[in-house]
Amino acid sequence: MITHRFIDREEELKALRNAFERGALIVVYGRRRVGKTRLLVEASKDFKTLYHLCKEEEVGETLKTLNAKLLSLTGDVSLLKHPIRSFEEFFERVPDDAVVIFDEFQILAKNHPRILGVIQEHLDFRRSGSIVLCGSSISMMEELVSYGSPIYGRRTLSLKVKPLKFRHIGGFFPGYSLEDLVKVYGMVDGIPEYLLRLDPSLSPEENAREEFFGRGFLYDEAEYLLRYELRDLSTYNTILEAISYGHRSFGELRNSTGIDGSKLTRYLSILINLGIVGREAPVTEKPKKRTRNSRYFIADNYFAFYYTFVYPFKESIELGLPEDAVENFERNFNRYLGSVFEGIAREFLIELNKAQKLPFRFTKIGRWWRKGEEIDLVALNERERKALFVEVKWKDLSGREARGILRDLERKAELVGLDEWENFYGLVAKDVRGKETLNSERFSVWDLKDFEGHSIKS
Repeated sequence: MITHRFIDREEELKALRNAFERGALIVVYGRRRVGKTRLLVEASKDFKTLYHLCKEEEVGETLKTLNAKLLSLTGDVSLLKHPIRSFEEFFERVPDDAVVIFDEFQILAKNHPRILGVIQEHLDFRRSGSIVLCGSSISMMEELVSYGSPIYGRRTLSLKVKPLKFRHIGGFFPGYSLEDLVKVYGMVDGIPEYLLRLDPSLSPEENAREEFFGRGFLYDEAEYLLRYELRDLSTYNTILEAISYGHRSFGELRNSTGIDGSKLTRYLSILINLGIVGREAPVTEKPKKRTRNSRYFIADNYFAFYYTFVYPFKESIELGLPEDAVENFERNFNRYLGSVFEGIAREFLIELNKAQKLPFRFTKIGRWWRKGEEIDLVALNERERKALFVEVKWKDLSGREARGILRDLERKAELVGLDEWENFYGLVAKDVRGKETLNSERFSVWDLKDFEGHSIKS
């Protein structure tokens, strides 16, 4: 049975509850299905709360609904004879200690722009209770609180709700192995709604066949999300498909897509702002060179999976002929998981760093590359001049193979140019036989068994 247990979000819950106790204007935003509403419901449980989901409707209908909710909240029967007829009246009648939540607020702001001025007046002259403006359109929500908006500078808390981390998704699939969880994370990332759509009684691969290649809910969700935020969907599809094919530098993307450089810069910036695309530079690169040496990647695993395995085969899937798509998925899924596992390993190292379980406390971590040589993860403490070089392998390794990888890692570390630094070396793999014999003061080897204590399961 699919779990509906509320998982993680401790930091967000604490921040919201503290803000509710003080009385505040709170802006909560994030992509659709990421769990914003559930988070607000959990955070407001011990508070007097009025929740309203904004809809595409006439303002009069919205006020009728708000009047009914005010009546339910306050028990004030005078609202039956004298219902509210404006948003000004609504805020006048809201109890001083109430939390008012407007979900999908961008819809109300678009249909009734005056609402922002009304909220401004309420905040400036009354200053009681809390107002939460929650929305799924990241671009619109950021615009609503930007310079020039009536509520600019008045928010107490701005909270971008992000997908769950890998270590938290085990709570959705108590019967899955950690290897299965890596596969699930590679398919749908940490989006709670998507995790709930998968059937825990099926394997990850069977879920992929049902949901993606069988045209289930997750099949066209990617393009639906893009339409919700963007115009000119075809151009963004072209860029995302090009990145999924391995075109990572700006020059490669420009040549592959044929898009003018200035326009491509703008499109990529929008995708980065939405959290769909990421940009990285070698972790040791100086700030002035970071832009020139950047690489782009699809930062959201759901979109990465979709544009790698589904979008290129969309025409045949639409015709009810998914065999080629399924064959490609079965042949290449394990290789695709290599980059997914790198992200998980990075998260794992960050957790070890917080727990002070590494040879030193690092202050930055990222990839490194130069002239055809790459190191998956390099963690640095520049003040102490200490570095941890780590290779990540999504495969089972013998002790001999692991030693060879570590020797080659020592060679590559010399190319990084951190002369007179104290160097440490690490390896993260699916499984390493005899890893205990490889661990020493300078070398650390981890595999999935070490992730057990960092994965939250029910």
